Amino acid sequence: MGETINQYAVWFLGMALVYTLLLIVIGRKAKKLAQDDVGYFSGNRNFGAWHVAVCITGLFSGSSFVAILELSYNYGLSAIWYGIAESLHVFIIAFFLLSSFREKLVVTISGLIGKKYGELASIISGLITAITFPMWSTATALAFASALHVFTGLSLHLSVIFTALLLFLYLRSGGMWALGYTQILNVIVSFIMFGVGFYALLIEPGLDGLANFVTTHPEYLSPDSIGLQKIIVWFATFIINTFLAQACFQMATACKTVEEGRKGLYIALILDIFFMIFGVLFGMAAVIKFPYLDKGLVAFPLYLKSVLPPPLVGIFGLGIWACALGWGAPCQFSGATSLGKDVLGKLSSNDDNMTDIRYTKISLLVLTLLMICYSLLRSEASAWWNVFAWVVRNSATFSPVIAALFWPVATKRGVIYAMITGFLSGIMWNYLGGWDIIHFYLNIHPIWIGMSVNIIFLVCISLWDNFSNIKFKLKKKKTILLFILGFVGLLTLGVNHWYMLYIKGLLGLVSFSLIFISFILVILTTEINLKV
Repeated sequence: MGETINQYAVWFLGMALVYTLLLIVIGRKAKKLAQDDVGYFSGNRNFGAWHVAVCITGLFSGSSFVAILELSYNYGLSAIWYGIAESLHVFIIAFFLLSSFREKLVVTISGLIGKKYGELASIISGLITAITFPMWSTATALAFASALHVFTGLSLHLSVIFTALLLFLYLRSGGMWALGYTQILNVIVSFIMFGVGFYALLIEPGLDGLANFVTTHPEYLSPDSIGLQKIIVWFATFIINTFLAQACFQMATACKTVEEGRKGLYIALILDIFFMIFGVLFGMAAVIKFPYLDKGLVAFPLYLKSVLPPPLVGIFGLGIWACALGWGAPCQFSGATSLGKDVLGKLSSNDDNMTDIRYTKISLLVLTLLMICYSLLRSEASAWWNVFAWVVRNSATFSPVIAALFWPVATKRGVIYAMITGFLSGIMWNYLGGWDIIHFYLNIHPIWIGMSVNIIFLVCISLWDNFSNIKFKLKKKKTILLFILGFVGLLTLGVNHWYMLYIKGLLGLVSFSLIFISFILVILTTEINLKV
């Protein structure tokens, strides 16, 4: 038995190490293409459609596969809603937002805020953005670390540390060009992984065994077994996150043209279907073999060991590593860009491009250490880190980004107070809920509290600061009327059915929606009165 475990460890670790060394070589080669700020942070805006497609597929589909694999172990088919919500998020970016962000040459969301509202706003938003990206990296890296734990006997914490250091080694050189080329390999390896996993499924439980399982456990085919609140939160969060998807924008806007970028995003949507389907199938295969474990990310490696020989398990493990890299590397790089350019760069008052790159490389090390700390704090639930990161980042930067794009009335003071109060309120609501994964204080998700406070402070302070210079406008009367009707209808629903909404966990979403509609109405009806 010990020999078998050693064989699994050798194949699993060996392939991961060789693959990582290959990516390091590619990263160093890519470094020659990125000798300045433009090349390092945005790929010289020279990515074609397929280049964008593999970047976005590696980013979103890799994380979607890991989340669905974990969730489908417990809930079955309804886990696929996570992937569908993520796909809708990509579609909205492609169809509505890519052109605007490409035109503004956005590299980071914190940079957009800083450019509009000054250095202090840049530092605050950049710092908050930077500390959240390792949370997303942690969530996906835990999948590879869990497999490493099963195959080698290393503790889960040591496995995460090893994973984080491997991630840092290959990411440090080449910047966006390194990501662009290595994501091609990550996507190819992911599809090889699907073939190995499907082969394992055919061996055990087999298609007949899978059919028998869902017949005797019909809840695994239920479209809402995971819970309506979770599904709605996923969709609402991903839709809202379209304005804040910094890592996605950083890669998508590296395109040669908007049309090339849009085609790339549409191709990524097609590729994502495979990640969703196989995530569900593999999760259910694991629960058939090992039905009573707490973590699906541990159950699945155990399932593979019971079905496949060490070389094939090593290949599948390489695919999990590719998924972890596909999501974790862009997250770490994007967070490091915010910390390097928008925080350290502003604090040093140095506009030299190469200095920004040096600060970003230092930031990569800082975020690697943060990632390790996060994993030590909470390694039992990878999905929690994804949700918590959304709460922290979105509660701080949501309304400032909307204002930077659409509302000239917003002031620096309003933006700074909005970021601080939104950030603190989101953290406090998590604390009041005992940092629970599913059950929240007053049955209201922390993200709705944080983002609501964020909007309220921005609007109130900005209107107060510009009180004598505001002019009301009614140019888009039909649009304004439509939003007023939506507000009244939603308010009526909330007042008449507040208890039902509270029980279902939807009261927070309805309340936030009312505040957000009010924000839109303020944007549509106010402007600065420019004195001649």
